[in-house]
Amino acid sequence: MVLIYAALLVMYIALFLLARGEEGKNPADRMAAYLYRQKQRLERRAAGRRHSWKKDISRRQLEDRLKALHPELPVAAQVREYYRKQYKLVLLAVLAGVLLSLAAWGSIRTDSLLADGGVLKRNPYGQGSIPVELEAMVDGEEQEYFDYVVEERKYTSKEAEQLYREASEKLPEAILGDNESLEDVRYPLQLVTKLDGYPFEISWESSSYALVNTDGTVDNSGLEEGVTVTLTAHIRYEQTAWDNQMYVQVNPAVYTDRERFRNRLEELLQEKEEQTQSAEEMILPDSLDSRPIVWKEVIRDNSGTLFLLAVAAAVLLYWGRRRELDQMIERRKKELLLDYPEIVNKLALYMGAGMTIRNAFFKMGEDYRKQQKERRRYVYEEILITCNELQGGKAESEAYDRFGRRCQVPVYMKLSTLLSQNLRKGSNDLLLMLRQEADNAFAERKNLAKKLGEEAGTKLLLPMMMMLCIVMVLIMIPAFFSFTAG
Repeated sequence: MVLIYAALLVMYIALFLLARGEEGKNPADRMAAYLYRQKQRLERRAAGRRHSWKKDISRRQLEDRLKALHPELPVAAQVREYYRKQYKLVLLAVLAGVLLSLAAWGSIRTDSLLADGGVLKRNPYGQGSIPVELEAMVDGEEQEYFDYVVEERKYTSKEAEQLYREASEKLPEAILGDNESLEDVRYPLQLVTKLDGYPFEISWESSSYALVNTDGTVDNSGLEEGVTVTLTAHIRYEQTAWDNQMYVQVNPAVYTDRERFRNRLEELLQEKEEQTQSAEEMILPDSLDSRPIVWKEVIRDNSGTLFLLAVAAAVLLYWGRRRELDQMIERRKKELLLDYPEIVNKLALYMGAGMTIRNAFFKMGEDYRKQQKERRRYVYEEILITCNELQGGKAESEAYDRFGRRCQVPVYMKLSTLLSQNLRKGSNDLLLMLRQEADNAFAERKNLAKKLGEEAGTKLLLPMMMMLCIVMVLIMIPAFFSFTAG
């Protein structure tokens, strides 16, 4: 996997160098701009070849959505910025995944226990054993895997003897408990099984268990005078023990050839373990029946999973932007529907006051410009575009038709058709139809508001259920405890 990570880093460096001449605030922006420019170049080369009609439809849909959301901006610039942001997110996500994966890979390599020559590092005494996964390869045999535990360094006999003398001096004071001295024992003793800082296991024997038990309890209630009790501490370290011998008969098991081969390897490991217990390093066996053994530490490289997660995150971010665009289009549609009654009512009001359709549009656009800093509404942005088209010399009927198509909502298409037909054919009932349309639009807005309210109530259902569960728990727990207490 490390070769893949290195190749990706080289690709990023090459992309960084190639994108130095592009516009952008930071390297990621410049790299994204370079990728988009290369994408456009490939599309131009493939313009005369056969290409997918689905891709063309997807491109047109994207342009329509971006134009609907920001009609005041050029479509080409919006598409360019959209893809640049997409590429930037993917580049940053994959780069983060590569760097984290390399860090994970390097970490497991630096933590490796197996050095050259089959040498395993031991922990000093007191730091615990180290689990390690090993792979053994012998000529003519399949490789074997071992979940092995490298024990911590053991003390030599001389070191253990010195530690024993020190522990023996501290032991009487360690078992006193609340007593002032061993010559005046009235309270339970603390017959410890371990001494801090020493590797010994301690067990106890009492000459009178009726008076002093091995758990340290003292029964002196029936005593009339002092009685001397002998306590014997049996201190054990590794193979050194003081009595308490046990004999267990172990019969040999029947093994297959493969199991015998594995057992031989385990025996060799155990022999080396016993031979090097006092050494700072453990040298693994190098041969089996005159055949060399090649040891390798099995290292579970999880950096690939981390890299795949980063790639998956990049894909989700890329498609998440598409989903976000769909949500923005849906919010735009709802906003247009909510504003429709207001637009129709203003048209009917202005035309009833004697204005033409053209002047009514100019009036709505002028009013919106004055309050544009306070709020941005999609329908008034479309009205401003229509006003600009009318000022540019476009025919009124065509401008109103384009207004309805840009809104992409059926009620606005119906309104634009009504206005353009009135201009082409003439009608004395336009004002009446607009007033009727305004009444119908307000009724539809009430229904839409009711629907949005029901949707909001549905979304609040889960939090309400969670709150209900919390309240039930708060009520039932005190009741439960009061019942059990009673």
